[in-house]
Amino acid sequence: MGITRRQLLAAGGACAVGGALWAGTKRAPRVLLRSSWQTVNIGDIAHTPGVLALLETHVPGAEVWLWPSKVDNGVAELLKKRFPKLAIVQGDAALKAAFAECDFFLHGSGPSLVAAKDLARWRKETQKPYGVYGITLPVASEPVLDLIGGAKFCFFRDSVSLKLAKDRGAKSSVMDFGPDGAFATDVRNDRAAETFLKANGLESGKFLCCIPRLRYTPYWKIHDRKMTAEDEAKHKTNEAKKEQDHAPLRDAITAVVKKAGLKVLVCPEDRSQMAVGKELLVDPLPADVKKSVVWRAEYWLTDEALSTYVRSAGLFGNEMHSPIMCVGNGVPAVVCRWAEQTSKGLMWADIGLKGWLFNMDEDQDRGRVAETVLALAADPKAAQEKAAKAREFVRRRQKETMKVLADELAKLAP
Repeated sequence: MGITRRQLLAAGGACAVGGALWAGTKRAPRVLLRSSWQTVNIGDIAHTPGVLALLETHVPGAEVWLWPSKVDNGVAELLKKRFPKLAIVQGDAALKAAFAECDFFLHGSGPSLVAAKDLARWRKETQKPYGVYGITLPVASEPVLDLIGGAKFCFFRDSVSLKLAKDRGAKSSVMDFGPDGAFATDVRNDRAAETFLKANGLESGKFLCCIPRLRYTPYWKIHDRKMTAEDEAKHKTNEAKKEQDHAPLRDAITAVVKKAGLKVLVCPEDRSQMAVGKELLVDPLPADVKKSVVWRAEYWLTDEALSTYVRSAGLFGNEMHSPIMCVGNGVPAVVCRWAEQTSKGLMWADIGLKGWLFNMDEDQDRGRVAETVLALAADPKAAQEKAAKAREFVRRRQKETMKVLADELAKLAP
C-alpha cells in the first residue's frame, strides 16, 4: 500500500471534507499523522480512524497524510473504505515527500510517546511545528520531556500522565487532558457483525460482551517466536494472576445469565485472547450458564467489533480500548485494570465513569465487579444515560482540543 510522492500530492485532501481552513491561499494545510502502531490489537487499530474522524469533523479542509507503523492484515483496506482519499505514507521516497510537503506533525494516541524518535527526526530535519494527541506518559524521561516541551500542544489521555508531565517540569505551550483518539472511531462492518450474531443466536440488546486479558500480552505467542528471559518473567506473572483476574468476570457472566436473562459474548481485543477467553472464562462455567455464552474463536478487525458492540447491551472485561470505542458510541462499558496496564485506565474516572472502573489488585474492587455488571444489565436505560453523559464530556473535549490544532494551522497560513 505504499504511495509515491506524485500520488501523495495528487491525493491532496486525504481526509478533507470541504471548508477553507486557509481561505484564499493556494492550498490547504497538510498534517502528517503518525499513528497505526500495530494490527494485532483492535484498540491499536482504532487510534487511527478515531483521530482521522476527528480531523474530518473539526479541521475540515486540512489534508491529512498518514505515516503508519503497521497497516497490514486488512487494516489499510479498512482505513481506505472509511477514508477513500487517505494517503498512506510508506517507503523512503514517500516519507521524504511528506517531510517536505506537510506543515504540521501530529503524534496520535498511544501508550506513550510511541514515535519519539520520529518526532525528534521531524523537529531536527524540518524545524516545523508538531503536537501530541491523547497519550499516556508511563515514564517521564528527559528526551521525552524535551520533545513535549517543544510541542505546540500535548494532550494526555489520563490525568495521572498530565500530572506527571507537569511535576517533571514539561513546558509545552498547551498541556491538558485530551481523550484517546479511539473514542471517535466510527468504522463499521455491519454485514459481518449481523451474520455472526445471527449464526450464534445473539439478538441486539439482549447480550453483553466480555473481554479477557492476561497481565502481559503474550507477544511470543502472537508472533510465534522463542520466549526471552523477559517473556518468561511476564509469563510467570500471567500464570500467577490469571485466576484472580478472571474469576470476577466469570461471576459477572453467571449473574447476567441467571439473573438478567441475557446472553454473553466472550470476544477478543487482541490475537491472543480467543484462547485466554476459552480457558479462563468459558470452559470453567457451569453447564447451565455455558449454554447462554458464545465464544468467538476467531480474531476480528475494529469495524466488525464495533458493529457488534453497538448491538450489545454493554461490555465488561480487562481491556481498555473496546470500552473506549463503546462509550464513544454511547454503549455502557465497565473497565477492570491493574498496575501493569499503566495509568491509562484511570481515564474512566476522568470522564465521569469512576463507578465503572475496578482495580483488580484490590480485593474490594474485585468483589464488586459482578454486582456492577448485573446492575448495568438490569437497568439498561440508566446505563445508557450514564454512558451518554460520559460521551458528551468526551465530545466536548474533542472539539476543544481539535480547535487548538486548527488554531495552530491557521497561524501557518502563507
